[in-house]
This record gives sequence, C-alpha cells and structure tokens, in this order.
Amino acid sequence: MKSLLIINAGSSSLKFAVFNLPLVKDAPSVFRGQIDGIGANTQFVAKDIDGKTLLDTTIKSPEGTPLEAQQELALTSLLDWVEAQNVELAAVGHRVLQGGEKYSAPVVVTPEVFKVLETFIPLGPLHQPHNLRPIRVLAAKYPNLPQVACFDTAFHRTQPLEAQTYAIPRKITAEGVKRYGFHGSSYDYISRQLDEVIGAEKAKGAVIVAHMGNGASMAALRDGKCVATSMGFTAIEGLMMGTRTGSIDPGVLLYMMETHGYGPKEISNFLYKESGLLGVSGISQDMRTLEASDAPEAKEALELFCYRAAREIGSLMMAAGGLDALVFTGGIGENSQFVRNKVIGYLAWMGASIDAELNKVRGKAHTIHTADSKIAVAVIPTNEEWMIAHHAVSLLGL
Repeated sequence: MKSLLIINAGSSSLKFAVFNLPLVKDAPSVFRGQIDGIGANTQFVAKDIDGKTLLDTTIKSPEGTPLEAQQELALTSLLDWVEAQNVELAAVGHRVLQGGEKYSAPVVVTPEVFKVLETFIPLGPLHQPHNLRPIRVLAAKYPNLPQVACFDTAFHRTQPLEAQTYAIPRKITAEGVKRYGFHGSSYDYISRQLDEVIGAEKAKGAVIVAHMGNGASMAALRDGKCVATSMGFTAIEGLMMGTRTGSIDPGVLLYMMETHGYGPKEISNFLYKESGLLGVSGISQDMRTLEASDAPEAKEALELFCYRAAREIGSLMMAAGGLDALVFTGGIGENSQFVRNKVIGYLAWMGASIDAELNKVRGKAHTIHTADSKIAVAVIPTNEEWMIAHHAVSLLGL
C-alpha cells in the first residue's frame, strides 16, 4: 500500500506522520512520532495507529558533530525506520514556515521552487532553514519522489493590506517586513470543520479561532477566510505563549540592551525561550503543571495568559465585524477547561456563556455554549498533519 510521509522539522525536533492512500477524511495516521533533543540527547519515538510505542531509542552522534549533520542523521534515521515498516512512499508533505508574498497556497517543490523558498530564509531565520533541510535531503536520496510544501503563512494571505502592514518606512515593507501570520495549516483545517460543528450560517459569519498551544495565536475569519490574525512578521507577536512574550513594547528590548547589555542572541532567547508562561511563573511553560500548582506565581501566569487572550479577541472582533462564534483548538485550547472558562468569563458582558458539563468533554469536536449564549463556542481538535496530507493528495492527484 502506498503512503504519504508528513514532516514538520525544527532546529531541535522533527515530528512526522504516515498516512495510507487513498486518504480518507480525518483518517488517523498509521504511524506517528517525533525525534527530540537534536543537538543534545536525541531521542526517537514512533507509535502506531493505536498509540502503541513501536520505537523509543537514542540516536547517537560522535562528539563535536555539527548541528546540521545531526539534523540530517535524525532524518535519515526516520527514513530508514519508515522503510523498515515496508512503507512505500508516494509523496512527502512538509510544513514550511514562509511562503512569502509569492505562495498563497501549497505547492509542489521543484528545484526552481526550492530556490525561491531559500530566499525567504531572512524572513524566518529560526525556522525556514530547518523546514527546508529535509526537502533537500529527500531530493538527493529519492530524486523522483514528489514533495509538497504547505506554508504556515498561506492561509493568512487573504488579509486586507491594512491588516498586513506595519507603520514603518515603505522601503522596509518592500523588503517583505509585514504581518504574515502563522499556524496556517491548523486554521485551514478548522475552517473546513465549521459548517458541521457550528452550522453554515455562523460559519459564514464572524468567527475567531484560538489556536492555543506552546505557540499560540488567533485568527478572525469571515466567510471562512482570514481577515486578521494575531501573529505578524514572526511567531512572537500577539498572544502570550509557553516561553514567548507575545506582543511587547519594543522599548523593553531597548531597555534590556542598554541596561543589561543584551545583544541579538540574548534578545532572541528573551523573546522566544525565557518569557511567556515560563517567565511569569518561574515554574514551567506547561499549562497542566501550572494548573496543578498552588504557587501564586503559577496563578498569575494563568490569569495573564487568559487576560491577554481576551484582549486579543476584542481586537479581532473589530476586524471581523462582530463575533458569531469562538473556536478553541491546539493543545491548550482543546484540553484546558480553566482557560476556556476564564476567557469566556471575560466575554460575559456580550452574552457569552458555556455549559460546565460540556466544557469537560474532551477528544471530539463539539459546542460548549449554553442554550441562551449569544455567541457559539466550540472546541475542535486540530489536525495539521492530515491537512498537509490532503493538500499533497490534491496537488499530486493521488
């Protein structure tokens, strides 16, 4: 049986999923897993369709091996394991951060396309090179194997000009410095579930989707299309996240540079790795750990996360022209009763309310609002890997 391999590669991790063909709507992957700790202690875990662990091993590299070589070793280890499962690959789909202004939809990767994608590295230096490396390695190993790139930015290309533009000199905007938005595959998937979950009428109206995970963002939809999103030029802007600041006064960064002597590396760590839930709590970036903690610092981090989320909803309501429905997704959005309850509590003034028992239900797409709520509220588990697989099938005619 022929299959699709889906890859989401970062600097220190590589997530994967394998789907059998023909692809069935919302079919589970037959294999999935991840390789974590690349560059340090690399651990390879693979599971089957039932969640049973098939492999849990360490990938060892000689001391002093460059990070890029370790990343390629991780990918090669994955490909060897997939081959050992007697999987016949028909194509590979990739999550790629940046499609720039050129790509507003997934694309089959050719040598010419790959060269264009490399020009977007300055727009996403922390992600784009790592997203592209597996494409290059696979092209060398399997030159006839089709590959498809699905862009985090593509779903948001429908935003109007004013939603994409920063108040900066035009010459800098012309270099591509604008608000792109990310988590596109997740929003793409959720937008296709709205009719079934909240009804066609509300799905065509003003819908805000909250993708809340370690990375968190929101998007305002009209007629299922993005009109505004919380993330911008990078995946920092907008909501408070696991270890990222979210939107922050640039003056704070100037302060850190002038008072604490921070350079680019320290500023990057401050923005991406030391802040958010972890920074405020001083305990953990994991929502589950913080919810279980009695520490006042944990409570403060949770309260701030929800407050910032509710503030962002207010902004996106303006862009969407109201609010007919609010959808929670992502690891936190799908699983945290506390976050959903707290965020909706901030919207009580506009008639939003949720049912306590429905809010406890997990693992399926469903509405959680009360009968008299003026706003539909839903929880929809996202499936970015399936979305990428769907696009690969559609583009390649598989």
